Amino acid sequence: MQIQDLPYPDPGVPDARSGPRFLWWLGRNQLGGQFKSLAWGLLHFVSVSALPFCVGFAVQAVVDRSGSRLALTGGLMVLCGAGIAVGDTFLHRAAVTNWITAAARVQQLLARQAAHLGSALTRRVAAGEVVAVSTGDVEKIGWFVEALSRFLAAALTIVIVCVGLFVYQPALGVVVAVGVPLLAVSVLPLLPRATRRADVQREKAGRATELASDTVAGLRVLRGIGGEELFLDRYRRASQEVRHAAVRSARMWAVISAIQVLMPGLLLIAIVWHGVRLAHEGRITVGELVTVYSAVMVMSYPLRHFEEIAMAYSFSRPSAKRAAHVLSLERVTDTGGTRAAEAPAGDLYDPDTGLLAPSGRLTAVVCGDPDAAGRLAERLGGHPAEEGVSVLLDGVPLDELPLDSARTAVLVQDKDPVLLSGSLRELLDVPSSGAVGAEEALAAAQCGDVLVALVQGSLDTEDPMDARITERGRSLSGGQRQRLALARSLITDPEVLVLDEPTSAVDSHTEARIADGVRELRTGRTTVMFTSSPLLLDHADRVVLVHEGAVVAVGAHRELLRSEPRYRAVVTRETEEESASRDEQAVPRSELGSRDAPLRGAAEHDEGPLRGASDDDASLRGALDDEAALRSALEEIEESA
Repeated sequence: MQIQDLPYPDPGVPDARSGPRFLWWLGRNQLGGQFKSLAWGLLHFVSVSALPFCVGFAVQAVVDRSGSRLALTGGLMVLCGAGIAVGDTFLHRAAVTNWITAAARVQQLLARQAAHLGSALTRRVAAGEVVAVSTGDVEKIGWFVEALSRFLAAALTIVIVCVGLFVYQPALGVVVAVGVPLLAVSVLPLLPRATRRADVQREKAGRATELASDTVAGLRVLRGIGGEELFLDRYRRASQEVRHAAVRSARMWAVISAIQVLMPGLLLIAIVWHGVRLAHEGRITVGELVTVYSAVMVMSYPLRHFEEIAMAYSFSRPSAKRAAHVLSLERVTDTGGTRAAEAPAGDLYDPDTGLLAPSGRLTAVVCGDPDAAGRLAERLGGHPAEEGVSVLLDGVPLDELPLDSARTAVLVQDKDPVLLSGSLRELLDVPSSGAVGAEEALAAAQCGDVLVALVQGSLDTEDPMDARITERGRSLSGGQRQRLALARSLITDPEVLVLDEPTSAVDSHTEARIADGVRELRTGRTTVMFTSSPLLLDHADRVVLVHEGAVVAVGAHRELLRSEPRYRAVVTRETEEESASRDEQAVPRSELGSRDAPLRGAAEHDEGPLRGASDDDASLRGALDDEAALRSALEEIEESA
């Protein structure tokens, strides 16, 4: 795989059982690149290590006054120089290719996993950890994969040089053969401590990144409540912890680097001392002494790769562990599916709560716990809890459908939808049935003022569809973002659309028009809306009250207001004391029946205004209930003030 061939057609199925297994899997999937790097590395390192032999031969040729051997040695040095240049050039090329392709494979795997898990990813892994894995961790994993082949080339070169020195001059070769392995393992006792310090640094850096991403995501809210300085101080403390951890880790690696310099120096001193004695005794020649000395001196170059591979592994192991954790996550639903690819159309039913959303109708769901409402919305979209039962669509479990079919059939719009940066045209260019156009969806979501704002904020276009939307729509208000996200969901025109608090940031007048628009545009389609807004509830075909994880009441909005105290408590914020007071002040129905019998008799014989008032009785009662709710809310505000 070359860089120009990226991305991979298929990045493969990773071994995500642990960090080391994931690194080993990456290495095995790049054997071609690893062997190339190993071959060029051997050419480079062996050419570098052969120079001392050439120098020793040249010195001995001068001592022996042999011109032919001196010329031959010069030719060998030219070959070694060419090998060094060619090997280094192509080693660097192969190493960088291995690094980039390994990082690209990990990024593709993470992107595929994010698309596979969908919104479940950020519910199971912190957003900051996802950012850390997909940025810095990817680079460190690629570094280890790239450094591995260079380390193997350096290790093989050291073995070759030690064997060559032992054959060339056994008296000094034995010292080198014993000393060099000791140099290679001299830093091993320090590696666990260095690895632990690197792990601590990575962990603190991940927490700091998570804190930064969460702060940036909530910056608008933080500024609204004056809390940006508080979170800025938290990030300062977190960044200082990262700095201290990095300094402690760097100190340990500095000690390791110092040992890597000190130990070869001691070995050189021992070789020179021993070699001079041997030369004085006439057991070795001057050229042999120069050869061994130069070989050991040059050997410090491949030995540095032992330190590098230790650092690369220490930094990449926690990164690989985090990446493996993300890649090991599984959807509760079956991706492949055991049913036909075509998604069924019918009633949506949740066995856990007993919630039924009839086909082709607008069902509003009221839940006193917002978190429980969010979990129920996720379950309706095919994301049940680990121990939960799958939702049924026309009697077919969603987890038995192929993932694509399940997502086409049911779409869930989260209460905090994300708008990607780009033009409005690109934002609304989503997979859809084609039955709903952008203009219709924008009109139903009441996005007229949003389009005007986009045009006014754009300097290079007058078409709102070409206006740019900043990252996550930060240049827009919360209500504007909600309406654009709602328009995007309406364009997809799924068989079942689940909306979680779609108008929580919208004023009441706009909310009423949105309710009309959604009801009209979704005619004949199944829509489930989680809300406690009376304006939306009044437009629903049926309202379902979910209390403590189960459906406890079903009916129309105004009917439930009269008959269900728990429903009133959620929708109107009425307390238990106020509900009891209302019940005590209510006139018994039997007594009311005896009192108004004459009126009913008069009404039966009267065709005038009285009968009309009877026909509008439901509307009148709804208005009175809304007025009571408003009065209750005002009383609560006064009491809190």
